[in-house]
Amino acid sequence: MDKPTAACTALNIDPSSHTNDHIPYSDATLKLFKENLSWAEAQEREFRVFSKSPDEVRMRYKPMSATYRQFLHLLAEDYGLESRSEDLEPYRYIVVFKGPRFVSAPSKTLGQCVKIRETQAAEAAAAAAAARPPSPPMLAASEPFNGFLLTSPRFGLTIEDINQAFAADFSTQPSVHFAISFLPTEEILLRATSNYSAFLSPAGMEQALTALKPRLAKTVEHVDLAGNILLCHIDANDHIGRREDLSKKDALGWSAVAGRAASRSGTATPTEEPPTRGGRKLLGLKKKKVDKEMDKPWAALGGDVEC
Repeated sequence: MDKPTAACTALNIDPSSHTNDHIPYSDATLKLFKENLSWAEAQEREFRVFSKSPDEVRMRYKPMSATYRQFLHLLAEDYGLESRSEDLEPYRYIVVFKGPRFVSAPSKTLGQCVKIRETQAAEAAAAAAAARPPSPPMLAASEPFNGFLLTSPRFGLTIEDINQAFAADFSTQPSVHFAISFLPTEEILLRATSNYSAFLSPAGMEQALTALKPRLAKTVEHVDLAGNILLCHIDANDHIGRREDLSKKDALGWSAVAGRAASRSGTATPTEEPPTRGGRKLLGLKKKKVDKEMDKPWAALGGDVEC
């Protein structure tokens, strides 16, 4: 005789009850059963013997703790038996008896039902995991920004021009200093460093630069320093390992900035040469003025007009 069959015989249950997943016990009964396993198994055996005996109609227990009494009340309810507590603490005890609701003991043991419930929980978790959409792959941590890039800088721009244009903006972050250099890509690099008295962590530096960028971007557009200013990460060899995504920004270069400025003033954009340093004269402006003079009526120029 195998172990499950022996257990079923000892508890007077039908071995065929293993073939379905019906659980005749409450969740509270199963919880207390697992928390007090050895003691609860002994009480279950007594309930089954009592249920099978045609001569016994009443069981009286010794005084016990409130937790144990709660388990017996719950188990009696699952069996269809009646139960009540008698006397006062610490002598309070339980009486279990057969009433009109009682028919027979449940076909499964508490141990069987605990295993069924665990299997059901595992199957439900597996089904939920299978139905859950796959998680996106984790992205590698990016190096924090530690500088700025001026893209498509204005023709003839010097380091002195940049320092002068950004002087007021740089003063808002006194703990950050900038080393300016020109890259082979014709971009201008502003490497950020912090002084020894206010040393910033890499994350702190990125936070400071992110806060400063809107002011610098406003200055770039106002004085037409460059096409755009981008946050970037620079390594020790001035190699740009990371920069802001241009696809998400209006960063078409110097022509875009000049075009916006021209549209605000109602003038044409330059067509032949870039503007000279320090000036805003565009070759296309004079040509447009001459064309307008040619379109004026002859009367306005002192000539005769036929009606």
